[in-house]
Order: sequence, then structure tokens, then C-alpha cells
Amino acid sequence: MKELTDFLLQFGNLNTQQIDLIGSKTEELLLKKEAYFSEAGKIPNQVGFILEGILRVCYYDNKGEEVTKYFGDENHLIVDWHHFEAKIPASEYVQAVTECKLLVFSRKDWEELSNTIIGWDTIVNKIIQKALIEKLDRRSPLVSEDATTRYLTFLEKFPSIANRVPLSYIASYLGVTQQSLSRIRKNIR
Repeated sequence: MKELTDFLLQFGNLNTQQIDLIGSKTEELLLKKEAYFSEAGKIPNQVGFILEGILRVCYYDNKGEEVTKYFGDENHLIVDWHHFEAKIPASEYVQAVTECKLLVFSRKDWEELSNTIIGWDTIVNKIIQKALIEKLDRRSPLVSEDATTRYLTFLEKFPSIANRVPLSYIASYLGVTQQSLSRIRKNIR
């Protein structure tokens, strides 16, 4: 719970009672490797905070190929926010890449925090803004750089993820084939 508290306090002030209330609304969830936190076609009904492990957001393109959109690791919230907020079926999957331990809020409890804690929505909005900026920072170079530069940038920005996820997911994230990524890795050693 300390990790979640420290994370939330980066975005606003909470008193002891509010922190205790937040803690009472979480439930620990263990996800096995490759299990889904949320699935395409279903309405996301929970918000998770990653204590241990890595999850990825992925989808299938029009050719039926799996595409990794981004990764989430320790001390980050994980939720398909757009679909969670709109209460509509998701178009993406949130899948455990490794064994994961999360603190999870149900939709009901998340909404109760919003209705009970003054400033909760402001904190959540700041978290969302930060996540959107990070997402743009992650994706923008992928469009304009060559594959080797994209991989080196990935290693620089995500050193804690690079050695913990399968190469196929990194290749998908970078928009290259696994064979190309293997060649790139061999050439930069």
C-alpha cells in the first residue's frame, strides 16, 4: 500500500483518513503470466496499480497480427481509461507479460472514492495527463527513427522492461519483425 500512497501523493495531497479509505477500497490481485487484466470486447471494470510485474496493452490489427501498444511496470496505474470511463467494450487487451501483483479498485469503489474524497478527480486527472504525455513521448520517436535508433531509445527509456519481456513483444512495440530485432541486437553488441 505504501507504493500506491507514494504514487498518489506525487499528484496531490491526501490526509491519513483519505489514505486509509483508499487502502480499504483495494484488493490484491495476482495475475499469472499471459493472463488478462482486461479484454477486448468486454467493458473494463477495474483500475489496477502494479506492485510487481509487467503488463502490456495490445490489439490485433486488420491482418490479425498482434500489436503491442505499450508496457506498464511497477508503480504505474493500469486501466483502459477511455473504455472504463465511457463504460463501453474495450478494443484492446491488457495482458500480464510476467507474473504480476496488483492492487485493484472495482468500478464501484473507484467511483466511491471520486464521490467521497475532495480533490480525488484532480489527482486522477493529473495521473492521466502524465500518462498521456509519457505515451506520446514513447510513441513519437517510433514514427520517425530507424529501427536501430528506436531499439536503442527503447533500451534507454525502459531499462527495467527490456530484459523482462519476450523479444516478440518488443519487436511488435517497435514495429519491426523479431528477426530484424535479433539482427539489430547482434549488431550493437
